Amino acid sequence: VVKVVLHTMDTYESVLLVKPEVFVFNIPPRSSNRGYRAADWNLAEPQWTGRMRLISKGNECAIKLEDKNSGELFAKCPIETYPGIAIEPVTDSSRYFVLRIQDDNGRTAFIGIGFGDRSDSFDLNVALQDHFKWLKKEKQISEEPSGPALDLGFKEGETIKINMKITKKDGSEGSGRTKPKAGNGGGLGLLPPPPGGKLPAPPGSSPAGSPAHAPKLDNSMGDSWGEFASAQGSATTPVPPSANTNWVQF
Repeated sequence: VVKVVLHTMDTYESVLLVKPEVFVFNIPPRSSNRGYRAADWNLAEPQWTGRMRLISKGNECAIKLEDKNSGELFAKCPIETYPGIAIEPVTDSSRYFVLRIQDDNGRTAFIGIGFGDRSDSFDLNVALQDHFKWLKKEKQISEEPSGPALDLGFKEGETIKINMKITKKDGSEGSGRTKPKAGNGGGLGLLPPPPGGKLPAPPGSSPAGSPAHAPKLDNSMGDSWGEFASAQGSATTPVPPSANTNWVQF
């Protein structure tokens, strides 16, 4: 038969600190409100020696005094707050404390405990302070009002505008659409021809037969160019050989 035991998170026992040796003393009743003094105890003859464990179970915290070998419980000290009445340091030493132990029936008694090394008592102080600081922080977080959840979704009819820059291969920025360049193939970018289908003459040129097209003669040369001019004119209009005696007919 296999027995399965289910535990919730609050039932698990966490060990906060372990000290292998602690001394227990019977203490006299408190004589005044000044506190307990370890010098009033019989420190040379402790009533019991064993192991101390500081444990937590959910929000509960307790010191357990147990047998070193068997682990049998000798006394238990529930701690609600620290500093508090459950564990109180003595006034004349940092190595000794007074514990308020409690049995299963709720009966309480006060005993004294002590450590052989001051570092052990220092560790107990730190472990108790850290535990109750953690409980206080957890309580504050649980009591904080939770704010309304943010609604980041689009409402009906709501739009969003995004400006995007597209970088071309040459590093310049553009809108993403390519414009045709003038001078490319297909005649894109050329002006339409003039009426009549004739292209205009290039700048600086004159039509043939106009005064600007005819060569200008330099009159300073006198009549020495006269025969050349006559010969030039005969090249365009044939002249009978008998009309000019200066030419010899071959």
